[in-house]
Amino acid sequence: MGPHKVREMMKSEREMAKRRFRRQRNKNYLAKPGPHECVIVLDHLKPTYNIGKIFRSAEVFGARQIHLVGIDFFDPAPGMGAFKWVPAIFHKGFFSCYTELVNKGYTPFILEPDKGESIIQTKLPCKSAFIFGHEEFGISFEPDLFPKVERLTIPQF
Repeated sequence: MGPHKVREMMKSEREMAKRRFRRQRNKNYLAKPGPHECVIVLDHLKPTYNIGKIFRSAEVFGARQIHLVGIDFFDPAPGMGAFKWVPAIFHKGFFSCYTELVNKGYTPFILEPDKGESIIQTKLPCKSAFIFGHEEFGISFEPDLFPKVERLTIPQF
């Protein structure tokens, strides 16, 4: 299979994902917040990779909602229907997400592989917002510009 055919197939798959997203988005407007006060923030993740799976995990764990920063659409298919149960809040940039969460009393946490306090040794507040950055490039903002953001690391064993 040549490179032209591969690009064509990828474009077709992306268009199908967009159609699935539009159909599921209408159902998401009726989603009710999960029983736990923690929220998840997805910062510029790839739309056809992990987002649907994260919705499935958020549903299982009872997360209040998921904030999507810089994400116009994603493929809901890997989420096995979870997109209709977990409220999604879309933001153009991180500043609006940060402001909304801090104003509601949330403590935002960046999960980084090698910086910050161990999540095991940290007492997390009920109103915690866990920020996950792009799979390849990490978070899209400079943490030092947002004074309420705390850094956590998940130890590797």
